[in-house]
Amino acid sequence: MADETKDAFRSVSPKPGMQIWTINNMEMVPVPAQGFGNFFEGDCYIVLYKSPNQTSAQSSDIHYWIGSSSSQDEQGAAAILVTQLDEHLGGSPVQHREVQGSESPRFRSYFKNGLIYKKGGVASGFHHVETNVYSILRLLHVKGRKHVTATEVDVSWNSFNNGDIFLLDMGKAIVQWNGPQSNRREKLKAVLLAQDIRDRERGGRAQIGVVEGGDEEDSPDLMKIMRAVLGQRTGQLKEAVPDDKPDLAQNSNVRLYHVSDNSGKLVVQEVATQPLTQDLLHSSDCYIVDQGGSSVLVWKGKLASGEERRAALSRAVGFIKAKNYPSSTNVEVMSEGGESAMFKHLFKSWREQGQTQGLGSAYSLGKIAKVDQVKFDVMELHARPELAAQQRMVDDASGDVKVWRIENLELAEVNPGTYGQFYGGDCYLVLYTYLRSNQQQYILYMWQGRHATQDEITACAYQAVNVDNKYNGAPVQVRVVMGKEPRHFLAIFKGKLIIFEGGTGRPGVVNPDRGARLFQVRGTHELNTKATEVPARASSLNTNDVFLLKTDRMCYLWYGKGCSGDERVMGKAMSDVLSKQDKQVVMEGQEPAEFWVALGGKAPYACAKRLQKEEPLHSPRLFECSNQTGRFRMTEVDDFAQSDLDEEDVMLLDTWEEIFLWIGNSANQYETKEACSSAVDYLRSHPAGRDPDTPIISVKQGYEPPTFTGWFNAWDPHKWSGGNSYEEMKNKLGDAAALSQITVDLNNTDLSKSPGLGGGGYRAPGGPVSSPPIYRLHGGDPSPRPSSPSSPPNQRTQSTLSVALSPPADGTMSPSAGGTMSPSVAGGSKPYLAPELLINKRPSELPQGVDAGQREDYLSDGDFENLLGTNRSDFQRLPKWRQSDLKKKAGLY
Repeated sequence: MADETKDAFRSVSPKPGMQIWTINNMEMVPVPAQGFGNFFEGDCYIVLYKSPNQTSAQSSDIHYWIGSSSSQDEQGAAAILVTQLDEHLGGSPVQHREVQGSESPRFRSYFKNGLIYKKGGVASGFHHVETNVYSILRLLHVKGRKHVTATEVDVSWNSFNNGDIFLLDMGKAIVQWNGPQSNRREKLKAVLLAQDIRDRERGGRAQIGVVEGGDEEDSPDLMKIMRAVLGQRTGQLKEAVPDDKPDLAQNSNVRLYHVSDNSGKLVVQEVATQPLTQDLLHSSDCYIVDQGGSSVLVWKGKLASGEERRAALSRAVGFIKAKNYPSSTNVEVMSEGGESAMFKHLFKSWREQGQTQGLGSAYSLGKIAKVDQVKFDVMELHARPELAAQQRMVDDASGDVKVWRIENLELAEVNPGTYGQFYGGDCYLVLYTYLRSNQQQYILYMWQGRHATQDEITACAYQAVNVDNKYNGAPVQVRVVMGKEPRHFLAIFKGKLIIFEGGTGRPGVVNPDRGARLFQVRGTHELNTKATEVPARASSLNTNDVFLLKTDRMCYLWYGKGCSGDERVMGKAMSDVLSKQDKQVVMEGQEPAEFWVALGGKAPYACAKRLQKEEPLHSPRLFECSNQTGRFRMTEVDDFAQSDLDEEDVMLLDTWEEIFLWIGNSANQYETKEACSSAVDYLRSHPAGRDPDTPIISVKQGYEPPTFTGWFNAWDPHKWSGGNSYEEMKNKLGDAAALSQITVDLNNTDLSKSPGLGGGGYRAPGGPVSSPPIYRLHGGDPSPRPSSPSSPPNQRTQSTLSVALSPPADGTMSPSAGGTMSPSVAGGSKPYLAPELLINKRPSELPQGVDAGQREDYLSDGDFENLLGTNRSDFQRLPKWRQSDLKKKAGLY
């Protein structure tokens, strides 16, 4: 078997993308691409995904999927083969254990249109076969708004309920029935799944109709078809079944265990609890991180023994059993240097190998790219939103600034001559206006002083809503806690930002005389400098910084030995803003006696040289927010894209240094209201011990700044003006009359009692082979014959279906290369063709009538997206050079 396994591994493609195998007789058998997303409940699968992002530190993932009815032998074989495949790939992939119904967000992200669970498996004689087979009859129960699953159920009205969506798949026709209590998002996901089945499994040669369960009388032709297959409905449908809860509440109960195999016995010893630090992990050992039972992550040190590394996955499963955790608990196994984003987010800090340190600005492209020490060019921000996101800068801070202070719970304009001076006893609103693509954009900062009253903080939030309404909801709102000012906030005050510990800036109010005042100056240029008041005592000094000591007669500029020339220049400029008094430069170690007297005498202070503190490199993570249970919950969206931002949702984007709350236009009002407090809850409960004062930025749909859009690949600013709403997708399916000529003649309609058909008596990609219904052209009576209640439940019934499809709305039916008829591409008369007839072919080798310059027009929607990585509408918006580049890479040029 070892040689055969090596043969299977030699077939592993080195190219980016996804490969899937099913386990058959303890061997890996490839699954054709047409069957991706279809999983037999009786089987186990191995899924290998290689990221196309070459800058990503994590290049590939191996998942092994366990069907609910799979045997222990198959599960054991899958675990062994996964370990062998990991070794074949050099030990770098992250391994994941997936259980049917509890798949990880990353696994689900590979199948954007959803997962289909099929009854049976290899042991039942079922196997994956080619497309374009229409002898099919099955009913799919579709659930989920974000992560969609479709499970085969008995073809019977008894399987329906009022809250979910069902697809009645008859091969050449698919009828989608929407439960009266289902929402628009669920309906849209189901339409996309139906289209995916049509394009991948039927080569685009199937028609789709939609029935609204609450208005069945509006679709008489489709209901006639459903009744012909399912029989006359009697009684009421079942009530809605609650959806599964969002993935899991964020669990701050994180523990680190050291794992060893002492005399063949698993020994697990607790090492630490959260917040965890990276230095707890030693390269010579293996560790388990237990996230309160919600997931178990195994880390393999690069110097650990080969036996320990090979046994990591089985040890994780043993750990789950020992802890009495559910068997569906997610498991990740990773090697040192190939840690997943989820793993690194559990640590207080994380440093990548080769990460740079030192003074100056550092930025990188890509989500987890290595940092290069380069000069920061603000002129590139609009042209490169990914750079804007990395730098947290929407522009070069040259826009207009307006500042208000909260006085008597109302807004009072601040004298522009004092812009940049913020007092800890006050709250302020700062409105920043700038141009992007010749359109005005707004950022509204809410600065909260540490000593402001609760009434003032509340009034600040209330007045922010008023200002937001004045500008029709366009401003991006940013909560700023004193001392935690984001980079752009510093930049707009051009090196003149001074934070006073207490007091107020209100005119006419005399702040109490506090004697000498000490300010710490941090920054190397006017875009990143601020002065913060600290206690006026010697212990506040730091050898790495510049300090300003303001007395009643003099302003001292104290230069620590570790500060740079740029920092000294900014310190001098800040002293001119702070004081009009005489200035005296004081070098560390050469202080006059008056300096120490003003600070109350000499005292020890921080004098160790240190490198510039840098934010840890963490990948951004996107979550769908939910407060439905009274406890903050999140559903993570892995490998996220702009299309994952649902208009009905509030989404949380965590970039570590900032938290973005994206609010969809149709988001629930309660969730919108609670969004900010939910973000605070997220920070407070984060297992890595996050700073609760991290800036929180509220972004409304359609007003996204580049610091937000830069975290998404290929952001489309016009998406919200067009978009693929459920109604638009439904209209694209065509006139329901196109299905009106479908007639069904059943010799026996007792389908729900037939195990052969109830579980899917058909043959298709990923589908089982059993007694199929026989299709023939027929124009007979569409009404069903009465079913026989005396038929034994296990009797396999033979049925006859007749399907006659009318032409599409444009009247064209075109022959495909194989001679069968295929519906025309929307808006034209070109037929769908198999990709292999188009890819890497000279013009003379193409099928007759194919335009060599427009090969993509002959692809089905599914093949189009698989080959070009985008849908047709998004592709058309790209510039011509970019379209040509994508076509060349796909072999269509």
